[in-house]
Amino acid sequence: MNGVWDYLSKRLEKGKLHMTLLDPEKTTPDRAGEIAKIAHEAGSCAIMVGGSTGGSEVLDEMLKGIKRRTDLPIILFPSGASLLSRYADAVYFMSLLNSQSPRYLVGEQLKGVLPIKKYGIEPIPMGYIVVEPGGKVGEIGEADLIPRDDAEKATNYALLAQYMGMRLVYLEAGSGAAVHVPVEMVKTVKENIEIPLIVGGGIRSPQSAGKLAKAGADIIVTGTLVEGRDVEKRLKEVVKAIRDP
Repeated sequence: MNGVWDYLSKRLEKGKLHMTLLDPEKTTPDRAGEIAKIAHEAGSCAIMVGGSTGGSEVLDEMLKGIKRRTDLPIILFPSGASLLSRYADAVYFMSLLNSQSPRYLVGEQLKGVLPIKKYGIEPIPMGYIVVEPGGKVGEIGEADLIPRDDAEKATNYALLAQYMGMRLVYLEAGSGAAVHVPVEMVKTVKENIEIPLIVGGGIRSPQSAGKLAKAGADIIVTGTLVEGRDVEKRLKEVVKAIRDP
């Protein structure tokens, strides 16, 4: 797919969006394709693929499996340059802004620029901010986690992303986190930025998704949700809650 950012921008003009996140270390290529098809039918606007622990030998096969079942754009959500594939449509070219390591600020990004160019993957610049509890991504990314009661600090980082020219801000509580980003933090951040806000991590119910969308999240990402049963029913309920918060 060409013009993933243009596609997302046009969709955002019409309302809130949902994206489904798949982890190549937890999902077989065939199952990834099945879930992607279900997500498409449930109302997801894109399939994100990524994890917190590096690359995967099955990544290419997984993306091909997804493409066989849906024409939704596939956006890589990489933990590093090793998690890139020529079969992706786009990649979040992101900097973990509250990392204490240059590796996750610019290092992995520098390693990835030539493969991204070679493969023809569309880069979408994004500021990535990890909030407590942070989970594995906070640990591996050496993040100075944003305290849950410090909306001002989160807002400062979000404005930093905007002023550096990034197209998106992503507030992350951590994959599989017991709690999602606080609603009040989402509200404060959104009131102070002019670029789209993504929120992910710890979102397991339509009620949570709806509250975050109402607070200001433009895009809600769920991943753990699709690892259990009744995926279609649960996704449809979450998408509905996002669209009608």
